[in-house]
Amino acid sequence: MDLMSGYKGVVGLVFGNENSSNEDRYVERLLDRINNGKLPDDRRNAITELQAVVSENKAFQLAFGAMGLPIILGVLKEERHDVEMVRGALETLVSALTPINHSKGSSNEVQPDLMNTDLLSREEESIPLLLSLLEEDDFYVRYYTLQILTALLSNSRQRTLADFFFRLQETILTIPRGITRLMDMLMDREVIRNEALLLLTHLTREAEEIQKIVVFEGAYEKIFSIIREEGNSDGGVVVQDCLELLNNLIRTNASNQVLLRETIGLDSLILILKLRGSSYSFTQQKTINLLSALETIKLLLKGGSEADPGKDANKKTNKAALVQKKVLDNLLILGVESQWVPVPIRCEALRCIGDLIAGDSKNLDLLASKVLGEDPQVEPALNSILRIILRSSSMQEFIAADYVFKNFCEKNTDGQAMLASTLIPQPYSMNHSFIEEDVNMSFGSMLLHGLTLGENDGDLETCSRAASVLSHILKDNLQCKERVLRIEIEAPMQSLGAPEPLMHRMVKYLALASSMKSKDGKSNTSGNSYVQAIILKLLVIWLADCPNAVHCFLDARPHLTYLLELVSNLSETVCIRGFAAVVLGECVIYNKSTDNGKDAFAIVDIISQKIGLSSYFLKFDEMHKSSVFTNVESSFTHRSFSRSSEASMAEIQDVDENDLSEKKNMDHPNLSSILDSYFVNFVKRLEANIREQIVEVYSRPKTKVAVVPEEIEQKKGESEVEYIKRLKAFIEKQHSEIQDLAIRNGTLAEDLAKTGNSMQSEQRVSGGMDRVQIETLRRDFQEASKRLEMLKEEKAKIESEAIMYQNLAAKMEGDLRSLSDAYNSLEQSNLHLENEVKALRGEGHATFPDVEAIKAEAREEALKESEGELNDLLVCLGQEQSKVDKLSARLLELGEDVDKLLEGIGDDAGAAEDFEDEEDA
Repeated sequence: MDLMSGYKGVVGLVFGNENSSNEDRYVERLLDRINNGKLPDDRRNAITELQAVVSENKAFQLAFGAMGLPIILGVLKEERHDVEMVRGALETLVSALTPINHSKGSSNEVQPDLMNTDLLSREEESIPLLLSLLEEDDFYVRYYTLQILTALLSNSRQRTLADFFFRLQETILTIPRGITRLMDMLMDREVIRNEALLLLTHLTREAEEIQKIVVFEGAYEKIFSIIREEGNSDGGVVVQDCLELLNNLIRTNASNQVLLRETIGLDSLILILKLRGSSYSFTQQKTINLLSALETIKLLLKGGSEADPGKDANKKTNKAALVQKKVLDNLLILGVESQWVPVPIRCEALRCIGDLIAGDSKNLDLLASKVLGEDPQVEPALNSILRIILRSSSMQEFIAADYVFKNFCEKNTDGQAMLASTLIPQPYSMNHSFIEEDVNMSFGSMLLHGLTLGENDGDLETCSRAASVLSHILKDNLQCKERVLRIEIEAPMQSLGAPEPLMHRMVKYLALASSMKSKDGKSNTSGNSYVQAIILKLLVIWLADCPNAVHCFLDARPHLTYLLELVSNLSETVCIRGFAAVVLGECVIYNKSTDNGKDAFAIVDIISQKIGLSSYFLKFDEMHKSSVFTNVESSFTHRSFSRSSEASMAEIQDVDENDLSEKKNMDHPNLSSILDSYFVNFVKRLEANIREQIVEVYSRPKTKVAVVPEEIEQKKGESEVEYIKRLKAFIEKQHSEIQDLAIRNGTLAEDLAKTGNSMQSEQRVSGGMDRVQIETLRRDFQEASKRLEMLKEEKAKIESEAIMYQNLAAKMEGDLRSLSDAYNSLEQSNLHLENEVKALRGEGHATFPDVEAIKAEAREEALKESEGELNDLLVCLGQEQSKVDKLSARLLELGEDVDKLLEGIGDDAGAAEDFEDEEDA
């Protein structure tokens, strides 16, 4: 009761008028008459009057909630015998829980119905008491009780009472036979049955245990029995309620899907999709009923919740069961054949077809073999769906039909090849006839017609839609890319030029869309951004893993120039600039060209000069943060149409104008639906490869220079002068490459500084990582440059020392030669003296000193002197030899061939000595 008293007087606080206290007192007097009155009629009149004022005024609602709930619950508990009092009490509770919307108040205003729901939920005995009333015989007692329970569940789904909603579900679940009593109401009179349906739809949301109990209580049989009684899709709102309950039971519950499939089967569900009577008559309710039935089909094709391990197996079984019941024929009638079907139904049927064929080879073949129409006006189903894409005035219908082709081509190389094989260029006159003129037009002719329709009348929207289909055909299929690359489109007149490749025509229309937008930005910005995005998506998919496509794209020089302008153009949307940056990146990573100006090195140079690498990489970050990319995952999440959510006709109309329009973004509001999650993830992977490849190309020289021993070895027959000249040329080449890298590094540093100044206001995580990576590369490059300069200086020093020691060795050889000459001269003098002595002896002169002794003594002295000089010379030679050994080891480390460098040294001296020996002989 403390909580109750806390609400007392809140009327005056919230509404702020002098009559609030009077309303409190008036409600208090009525409650006193109900609680303490002696006359039964007076008490009944008081409760009737209380119900009347509570149903009309928020102040009375609030006052009743603060004071009257215990008294009314007491009446329900103690006075079961008085049916009129119980009816009045229940009707008063219904009024207290029903919102009064006479005028919209402020968002902070207290809502009495929600407050009363909270107060009633705090009474522990309230829910068991209400459920027990369902067993009463009185019709109105059961009817009002169901309304109260429904109101409690409906109000508790508000954000502020979300916890109570789950508590209420748990409370009903724990009451013995609580769910059983509610299920019994489905077999009651029609009004009570309908209220019970509404209650069960609220109760089964997000409550797996309750869902299972409801199913085991025979919910499927009862639901489809009611639907048949009401007339299937031609029935009223009750059919909608039944289908909403059915969808709640199977939405995330795979076991319930199995029970539906294996107990009553899917015939009753397929029967709802069949059109009866006047197929062109579609009321609002019939449209909602069919949408609800299509949602059931979609849930079965989903297979259960993502966390369910048996989801894939259940999905496959559901698909097989649905195809066996010929669901594809019914979906084609609703989505393609019948021209009277409303657009929302056609869209949902096409999405169901896309889900039915996704990843199922048998269903893919089945769709490819389907033909629609009556003889002689028959055509393949795929042609009819393509015709919808090219002709529909509804953006949502185009997206739904495009979804069919997306799933048809996904991992279906045979299907892609089959569609690509029909792409045969037609003469210009045939290629520009109206699509509707000939239903026998092939798929490829129709698609090429759409791709080239913008030549005369500027119908770029049709061209972009056809480009979207073509992108599905080319996705992950190199053979199809090469085949379409060879397609050439004729010019309107031969005088205007030779035929041009289809890719060049697509780029031409991309530029045309930009020029049209610049002429009238207000009216065409959104529409042309959608056209540009689809054509750019086609180019991204086409160039991926296809070097020939990159070569074809770069064949026309204006293509690269236009892309650079598109990336830099701030008037373009974030996604357009991002996609253009991706195409530029593909021209680097998939570029196998060796032509100057077209190779990867040249493309990176142009990006650096025209845009700047940091600014270029920034386009990727902006693109990923755009609403288009963040909304892709939820783009195909569609709300169900239910009476409880008060669906109106406005909600089921084509949502071209208002879908996602709350997001004020320059990109087309439906672009998130066109760009599927596969493409978004593909672009993210491409971005990582582009960043890595561009940094690699930018940080290395254009031609790789490998320092190998063959480069610096002296060739056979090569003179010293020529060898030195070649080494100098090699070093100059290295120096040139180093200078090139230094210039590039300077550009990077300058670009980084500019970007850092412009981005101080907004720190980007990925941008920061790029700067760290660039700074690391810069430091690594500087260290490598310093090391190379040191090696060059050391090499030059070693070469100069080698030359110096060569000169020293030559000088020593000269000294040795002089010493040898002196020794020879001494020997000759000695020989001359000996001859003179012999001559004197022969003439009989007086005795002479012992010449032999003198000669021996002179020889000993000469030998001593020469040995001393030779020892000194050998010591010098030993020292020089150790130096030469050290220098030779260092030259070997640097890759020099020491033997060849020293080859020929000393040959001259040896030749001279031989000559002297010959003369002596």
